[in-house]
Amino acid sequence: MLYATAAAVFAALVFFIWVALRDRTPVASLDDYLTARGSQNSTALGLSFLASGMGAWILFVPPEIGAFVGPIALVGYALSAALPFLLLAWLGPAIRQLMPHGRTLAEFAQERFGLGLRLWVSALSVLYMLCFITAELTAIGAITGLLSELPGSLVIVAVAVSTLIYTTWGGLRASMVTDRWQAWLLLALLAIVIGVTLLSLPQNAVTQPWPAAPIEVSLNVALTLLIAVTAANIFHQGYWQRVWSARSDTELRKGALLGGLLTVPVMLAMGALGMLCMAMGKNPGSPPIPFFALLSDAPAWLAVPVLVLAVALVASSVDTLQSGIASLVVTARPQVSLGAARWITVLLMLPVVWVSLQGLSVLRLFLIADLLCATAVVPVLMGLWQRMTPTAAVAGAVAGLLGAVLPGWVSGGSLSAGLLAASFPTSVPTLAPFAGALLASTGVSLLLVWRKPQTHKPLA
Repeated sequence: MLYATAAAVFAALVFFIWVALRDRTPVASLDDYLTARGSQNSTALGLSFLASGMGAWILFVPPEIGAFVGPIALVGYALSAALPFLLLAWLGPAIRQLMPHGRTLAEFAQERFGLGLRLWVSALSVLYMLCFITAELTAIGAITGLLSELPGSLVIVAVAVSTLIYTTWGGLRASMVTDRWQAWLLLALLAIVIGVTLLSLPQNAVTQPWPAAPIEVSLNVALTLLIAVTAANIFHQGYWQRVWSARSDTELRKGALLGGLLTVPVMLAMGALGMLCMAMGKNPGSPPIPFFALLSDAPAWLAVPVLVLAVALVASSVDTLQSGIASLVVTARPQVSLGAARWITVLLMLPVVWVSLQGLSVLRLFLIADLLCATAVVPVLMGLWQRMTPTAAVAGAVAGLLGAVLPGWVSGGSLSAGLLAASFPTSVPTLAPFAGALLASTGVSLLLVWRKPQTHKPLA
């Protein structure tokens, strides 16, 4: 079984490399390497949005939300995963028209509000994506240990190296080519895994009530996830690369809508498995992993396709994040060559792989990154409004930081208590900091625009 598992995992990774490199057309320029500008149709974009947005986290988080909170929170979580794509369908064409030769959201922030906000947006994006990629590689190491006798560290390195091979060679185009295959593969493997798991269940397996938290708890969780996930994903540079890769605004709208529509049923299906685990009275474990607890009734051979599914999920998100981080770093230094961009991609991965091999939990850092994104997302996107001013944007972002701390400050009676609450000491997302950040940043931005609106067109 060990050799069969190893062969399946490494065959999948070799296949991804082959798919990406079989078109040996050289990258035309640095811009082509970073954006694949104007080359992608709606189907390619939709599948790429699905593959790059999904990761190993869908095997853990949606089942846990379904198992412990219930259907209302699960629906909210599914919508939060799809909403960034729907926003891109609306905002993407507008930003493309304003900046037809752009590459990043940070460039848009600088064009509208100055260098300071560009640096802040770049920092938020890099922090979020570094957390994301570290979490994904850490997760594949843990999943490997759960399902096989393979060393988790070996699979972490294998995924990192294999994705680097094709992203450093082909840039965004290579990532998007593999996304199409990875999207179909993950949909097929999910169907197989869910189907076999359900068919393996004993008759009359449901012995407990279906999980459903009180309505106020469910709505609280749903709203928290909606704000956190949407805000963070707006700062996902990998998604903005795909905005400029679209052949037209119409293709972008259709592709983003397709990505969102495909995301929702995947999330709901995984969350429903978590609910089923609890309804069957199974012990989800500690920390809870209801999806893997449900696999205990499935045939032993199912561990192989589940592990291949996990590898496909991780590879599809990691290659996007590698390309996205490199794009942000390279775009900040216009004199960087194509060769230097490739080396930057490699070098950025070295500390990420090292941290991933430590097996640490990055959830708390992830939540802090999500919250920081929530403090600035509205002021930055309000740059599409011609009345928005740099002063209002900067003040809004600062107000968002204060708003994130204020709920804990008021309830705890001190600034230190507010800072502690906003750093999620229990690694559990809570609504108050996110709501405070969003409301304060929006309110202050609107107030300053009302008092002193922009009087000239911001972009030529």
